[in-house]
Amino acid sequence: MATLTSNDLAIAIVGTCDSKLHELLRLRQLTLDAGATSVILVDGGRYPVSHDAITVSRSLTPGFLTDAQTAQIDDRSSDRSKCLKIMTEAITAQVKTLFSQGRIHGILSAGGSGGTSLAAPVMREALPIGFPKLLVSTVASGDVGPVVGESDITMMYSVVDIAGSNELLDRIFANAAGAVVGMARSWKAAASPPQTTGESGKDSKIKDRPRKRIGVTMFGVTTPCVNKVREILESRYGHEVFVFHATGHGGKAMERLIDEGRLDAVLDLTTTEVCDELFGGNMSAGPYRLEAAAKRGIPCVVSVGATDMVNFGPRGTVPERYTKSEADRLLYEHNAFVTLMRTTPDECKSIGTWIARKLKEHAKDDANVKVVLPLGGVSLIATTGGPFANPPADDALFKAIKAGLKGSQIEVFELIEDINHEAFAEYVVEKLAALL
Repeated sequence: MATLTSNDLAIAIVGTCDSKLHELLRLRQLTLDAGATSVILVDGGRYPVSHDAITVSRSLTPGFLTDAQTAQIDDRSSDRSKCLKIMTEAITAQVKTLFSQGRIHGILSAGGSGGTSLAAPVMREALPIGFPKLLVSTVASGDVGPVVGESDITMMYSVVDIAGSNELLDRIFANAAGAVVGMARSWKAAASPPQTTGESGKDSKIKDRPRKRIGVTMFGVTTPCVNKVREILESRYGHEVFVFHATGHGGKAMERLIDEGRLDAVLDLTTTEVCDELFGGNMSAGPYRLEAAAKRGIPCVVSVGATDMVNFGPRGTVPERYTKSEADRLLYEHNAFVTLMRTTPDECKSIGTWIARKLKEHAKDDANVKVVLPLGGVSLIATTGGPFANPPADDALFKAIKAGLKGSQIEVFELIEDINHEAFAEYVVEKLAALL
């Protein structure tokens, strides 16, 4: 590959050349026409293909696959999913290298379900949030949550199958090419875009940066608190606030940015995703929630916003194990698409124990972790007179957290106000400011 100059704008195109060479070549040309000065075509097909436009492939790039991986892929008895996994891992490594060397300014792909399942993990895992990523896919009009995950992949529905040439597909490809080139120009023009990911991207100069980057978790029922917190952090302290909607992917995104060293502190006020992880809701952030900030040792103030609820879809989607005895479960229809289930005292005890265990096991520095409990209610609808008001459940949650943190140096503070009271917002910001 030629050496890039300061005027170059390079786009990586990832695809399966053994099945989509014609289409990928057309996408490549349209990307060049849109203003890219070079295109690095990365071939992730199972079978080797020879073409002058291919830049990175198993036959062209030393170390692309190990001998064992090559043997597995060449074995005709190997199933498609296993081969796809091998090629995805290999391409992820190649794209990571291209990115770390500053050789690409955007990434583009096009494919069906197979091509999408190849390109999406590469985009998620090899590149940081913020780097231009665009995926033209036949499945983009469906549920793309598993495709996008916690990343910022831009999905574009292909409308027609990515097969051959026609006026509509050509128009969509041209739009995609123009979009990724535009995003790449913006990325390149940024003053100092991060050029590393993961462990190597962690910033060791946090203390020298006067304007801190603060992650805050929010849900609809904790919005008044978060709005006040954001206002104080921005106006009084001049900090930059990143609000993450605690919908599962939001929590994952925050954990990832913490791990990449792109947040300096956290006000983890809304830990509702823990409820969904433990009790089968549809907004779980996975089993590693609450670990990243503790492990990195950055200032972290944790609360229990919206732990009064497990999130499900329309009422009919609530699992039967919860609806067999409706009298024992309190369901609240937030809207036509979201049904909230009130957590019981036993469930709240489990939630509190889980939160305490995560903090206690993973805290690099106990002094940098504080827990603040809103005794007046954990959400807008859990205050006195609200549909989810349940003092015994809240008490079980608070007691479990305090019991679970015994033996650690993590401090727990209790306020009589509810989580959305202005005094609560002021208090948690003061605690974080003291840590900063």
